[in-house]
Amino acid sequence: MLTRLSLMASPGPPLPNLTVCDCQVLHYTASVSEDQVVIERILEPSIEHVEALARLLPQLSSAPPPTLDRLRSITENRATYLFFGRVNGQVVASCTLVTFATPTGTRAWIEDVVVDSSSRGNGIATTLVKHALAEARQAGAAHVDLTSRPQRAEANRLYRRLGFSARETNVYRLQFED
Repeated sequence: MLTRLSLMASPGPPLPNLTVCDCQVLHYTASVSEDQVVIERILEPSIEHVEALARLLPQLSSAPPPTLDRLRSITENRATYLFFGRVNGQVVASCTLVTFATPTGTRAWIEDVVVDSSSRGNGIATTLVKHALAEARQAGAAHVDLTSRPQRAEANRLYRRLGFSARETNVYRLQFED
């Protein structure tokens, strides 16, 4: 069973500390604990990103990690934001934000939030999700949705601390046969 969480967004200021370092990555810097975390929006993925996801995603899901070609197709879609969090130059976290327009407004979903087990409890996920929320607000979303398995107790506490609340709705899935 998945819990669907939603956050209503209000207009906010531009993203703080955002710099464009090159045409491949946008960087956002914040301090967490005693470390500085750099949040990157990946515009042109590399083998380093493939390797980071191959290490991170098994801590979240049994789905196979994406190939470089898959990451390229993700980042080519400008409504999909692929974020990585770095501490001391090492990728330790990732999440994806998807925004899309519907007749009833701009929507946003956060997917695949994962922090390496060796880096949890230091505020990295909070920084990463807050950055995704700011990007969703900038894109015009009135709210942000995400799902989280009930077994992910720490993640669910984080989302509630950030202002998400469980929605009374059904989440349905249709699995296509290969």
